[in-house]
Amino acid sequence: MGVGYHGDGPAIILVAIDGSETSMRAGAYAAGLARRQNARIICLFVRTASALTGFNPSLAGPVQQAADSVAEEIRELIRSNAGRIGIEASFIERSGSPVQVIARVADELRVDAVVVGASTQAGHRFIGSIATHLVRIARWPVTVVP
Repeated sequence: MGVGYHGDGPAIILVAIDGSETSMRAGAYAAGLARRQNARIICLFVRTASALTGFNPSLAGPVQQAADSVAEEIRELIRSNAGRIGIEASFIERSGSPVQVIARVADELRVDAVVVGASTQAGHRFIGSIATHLVRIARWPVTVVP
């Protein structure tokens, strides 16, 4: 379970990062928490099936390329910064519904905490954000970073 001394905090932290500004702040928050707790951080990138590709299949290639680019950028940030700030970090990718994938990975890896960025999409006030759905599941502490 994690690395070294963890005090009262989490030993394994899962942070969902999709390249958005709030998810990158969530990543920074999780990295700081991992450093302070001497915990391990797992960065999760979830590829979602874009509604746009359903309406226009010719967009599938560009959407896939954009996701590849974001994933590689996040992977490189982790690779270049984890050692510098003194944390153990890994990067994993999955495909599917973000809430379901985050919950499945959190359970599979037996994480102690989940960190996500707050949604900035207006519609989420009515249908609920990823963070709201994760909090309702309530199997692990969820921190929502604005």
